[in-house]
Amino acid sequence: MSAAESPAAGAWEWLARRSEAFVLPLAALLVGLLLFCVFLLFLGKSPLQFFDLMWRGGFGSWFSIQNTLSRAAPLLLAALCVALPARLGLVVIGGEGAIVLGGVAGAAVGHAFAGLPSVVGILGMALAGMAMGALWIGAVGALRHYRAVNETISSLLMAYIAIALMNHFVEGPLRDPASLNKPSTHPIDPAFAIGDIPGMDVHWGLIAGIVACVVAWVLIEKTAWGFSARIAGGNMRAAQVQGLAVGPLIVGFSALAGAFAGLAGVIEVAAVQGNANASIAAGYGYAGILVAFLARHNPLAIIPVAILLGGIDASGGLLQRRMGLPDATVQVLQGMIFLVILFSETFYGRFKAFNPDLWRRTR
Repeated sequence: MSAAESPAAGAWEWLARRSEAFVLPLAALLVGLLLFCVFLLFLGKSPLQFFDLMWRGGFGSWFSIQNTLSRAAPLLLAALCVALPARLGLVVIGGEGAIVLGGVAGAAVGHAFAGLPSVVGILGMALAGMAMGALWIGAVGALRHYRAVNETISSLLMAYIAIALMNHFVEGPLRDPASLNKPSTHPIDPAFAIGDIPGMDVHWGLIAGIVACVVAWVLIEKTAWGFSARIAGGNMRAAQVQGLAVGPLIVGFSALAGAFAGLAGVIEVAAVQGNANASIAAGYGYAGILVAFLARHNPLAIIPVAILLGGIDASGGLLQRRMGLPDATVQVLQGMIFLVILFSETFYGRFKAFNPDLWRRTR
């Protein structure tokens, strides 16, 4: 057995290939932070003070950590709406639409089911929101497969349509007459509200998001359906030639992704708002894009990345009070990181340290 064929060499090659998916996103994150430091210096602000306050606002105390985890809960599900279609090579960025319509559907069922047992009401809300999200994003997959409509454009446009529909229902057919200053739907039955995890000021949506990420990982990595999706994502035409049912894969994965986003909307209504209103369009669907790309569309990696982004978002108020920065400053930081992440995609497979095939070619 040659040195190149030894078990140690094989393990080293495996480690080199796997580490690329961790090292490059981490390097992109650091570069994004460095660029943001330049932006802060241009504004005459101290980067050290900014990151100190960001740490304290997101992770510096038990209160901050709980706030971070609460904000991370919808990001977990929103990121899955991007990550699952990405396994098929699709770039779906309209999860915000599925979130708001899922929230409206959940609120409508939560009011209509008033008086029923809490288990029935909560389950009905979840199913209604997931069905609405699946229908919305599943339509994006259907347009992509059957009519060759670009999924990035169609999902973004459908997100705007969804927000307009949400405003229509909230301000029209489903409006609670008692909501004068802020149009809202009728409140859900209080028995259907999702409470907090025992011992924590964090609602059960966090657990739902973590379980969804684990289920998505098992689906992708441990099932024949997930294996077929990975094959189709590697080369769609080759998968079709080999007889894989690409159409059902595209529509199915898109629908499942939308179902997760719709569930995020239901949780926002049942755990935070108590009804559906304009506040459910909080931008979680767009933040989920950054989470998914930073996690390299790995459902398990989405969990720590969502917590990190949740902490950054949670620190916005403290930064505004202590440094006089607008609350949207953290969105500027997220935007810079996202741009660097997209740019870093061009470097995958180009470094010898992560690509054993390049080692052999240069010998």
